Amino acid sequence: MADTLWDEYEVSPVEIALPGGKVGLTLRAYRPASALTPTDVSDREDDDDVFDHKLRRPIGLDGEEELPEFQWTKEALDEVAAAPAEDEVAERVVEAAEEEADEESADAAEPGDEEVPVFLSHKGKLLLFASAKGLADFVRSNAPHDLKQLDGWAKLAKKIKAEDVVAGDDDAFELDLVVENLRGGPDAWDPELLLRAGEIARDISYALRLKPVIVSLAPGSPLDDLDEALRATEEGGLGSFFAKRKLRKIGAEQASIGWRSIIGKISGAVDWRD
Repeated sequence: MADTLWDEYEVSPVEIALPGGKVGLTLRAYRPASALTPTDVSDREDDDDVFDHKLRRPIGLDGEEELPEFQWTKEALDEVAAAPAEDEVAERVVEAAEEEADEESADAAEPGDEEVPVFLSHKGKLLLFASAKGLADFVRSNAPHDLKQLDGWAKLAKKIKAEDVVAGDDDAFELDLVVENLRGGPDAWDPELLLRAGEIARDISYALRLKPVIVSLAPGSPLDDLDEALRATEEGGLGSFFAKRKLRKIGAEQASIGWRSIIGKISGAVDWRD
């Protein structure tokens, strides 16, 4: 019954594990960008530009042991990338981020049919529920959230019961394990874990308009290069051989610090319920 319900309305329960032993449930859907109104982030303070002045500052912790801020230095970019020429990575990442921003502006002016993610969120915050009952009770209430704009949402909300809110294997993400896995170095890296983390982080950052995360995982960025190398190793063949060599050149410490920053940004954009 549950699978039929979610398939009918093209919405899926999602489970996300975050550091600190917190595991929450939310809902995710994909719809054409032209059919969605982005979440309202007018009350959010402007995100720092991750490339503004930080390229010339040393890597350092922000005073919090759990999730320090990642400072993008030329040295870090060179170490995380696969032996590029000096300054090439920084320039490539900035160019990719600017191109993506230009594309987003063009899409906003001329909405296309590309499907984009939308979550159970409100005012730039991802709503995560500690229990299936809490989520079901919430969606049946009249509380505001971003999924209300979906066609057929009112009908779906009335049908959702606690027993329906179960995330499938493809919709369960363990962000709490990412940093520890990266610290183990290339030989210990779990491609499925890391690639799936990239998937959900990209979706959340797009839906919640988290600019620092969007830029950190943008095409051409060091962490996107990491994803590409991991994906190539999974595909096998000759490309896998070269990808494994590339992975060994990637700095485990810098990759883990980068992901700690991403997870910190996502954690900071979560509104925990019940």
